[in-house]
Amino acid sequence: MRGNEVIGILFAYVHEERVRELTQNRVMASIPFGGRYRLVDFPLSNMVNSGMNKVGVITEENYQSLMDHLGSGKAWDLSRKSEGLYMLPPFGADTRRTDGKIESLASIMRFLQNSHEEYVLLSDCDTVMNIDYRDVFKFHTDKQADITVIYRHGMSPDTDKNVVYTVDPEGVVRDMLIKRGSDADCNYAVGMRLMKRSLLIRLVNDCVARNMTDFDRDLMQRNLGDLRICGYEYTGAAYTITSFSSYFNANMALMDPKVRGSLFVPDHPIYTKVRDEMPARYGLGSSASNSIIADGCIIDGEVENCILFRGVKVKKGAKLKNCVIMQNCVIGENTKLDYVVADKNVTFADNRTMAGYQTYPVYVAKGGQV
Repeated sequence: MRGNEVIGILFAYVHEERVRELTQNRVMASIPFGGRYRLVDFPLSNMVNSGMNKVGVITEENYQSLMDHLGSGKAWDLSRKSEGLYMLPPFGADTRRTDGKIESLASIMRFLQNSHEEYVLLSDCDTVMNIDYRDVFKFHTDKQADITVIYRHGMSPDTDKNVVYTVDPEGVVRDMLIKRGSDADCNYAVGMRLMKRSLLIRLVNDCVARNMTDFDRDLMQRNLGDLRICGYEYTGAAYTITSFSSYFNANMALMDPKVRGSLFVPDHPIYTKVRDEMPARYGLGSSASNSIIADGCIIDGEVENCILFRGVKVKKGAKLKNCVIMQNCVIGENTKLDYVVADKNVTFADNRTMAGYQTYPVYVAKGGQV
């Protein structure tokens, strides 16, 4: 199996309820991450790096920022005369909002039926990882699987709302628990599945005919005894965004060079929208340590253990520690921030103090004035 024989389908909106602070005005896939990226950049780049040249992005509401970010797909080499990037709003003829992945897939059935690729790779956008899907393609073929799910072994990132697999030594999934999780090491899902396009179409149509809408329960678990479902274990660095706290911790993990080395591999890069900005500028008396600072920032204060997105201004006397500051924020003079996540275009006036805690960072909404 080659990458050009596989269609990529990204669910841009799933699990938004887990991080309502960040998804009020954007979809899950559009959440900023790591100083310059969006969450969608990781699964989309992984697909492109694995040879896939046709990717559909299923959206629901609030997808304007996602469309602005993806554009024509040029940054991912998906701006093409044939195939390339497709935006797929999941609305049927009656334009009602869908109830789940089954209805979303049913609403793009014409897209699936008109495609010529043999396989489909379905992926959520809430996990930050750098995976070579070519290894998954080979695993799927070698195991003669009907469906291959990708999982990790370890502590479940969400002990209440995860899918847990029981996988035998041959790699075959023997059981799966839905919305169960575990407080001990287990095989938990990362929201990625590979199967034949014809099989997906048949299973989705069967679920629709029976008024079934839950992908994991009605499509996967119900057919566990009839289909050969195999599990591919991914052992590299991965961070699933299951809460606002996990989002903050995933950003802070980038301070570790080993984590950055695992996520940002030179021969398997993560692509994103290119913005031409001036280099970051550091004023006299400023300091920055153990931080990721994007282009266009102006630093006149002190920054420690922080991630600053493009265009952030830190004025004289300001002290930032353990913060994630998104694009075009302004930190006033003598302002002190610790464990703060500021969304885009937030302005902190002079002489302000705001502090959270490692397990409970403070969030300031987009466009806020403090």
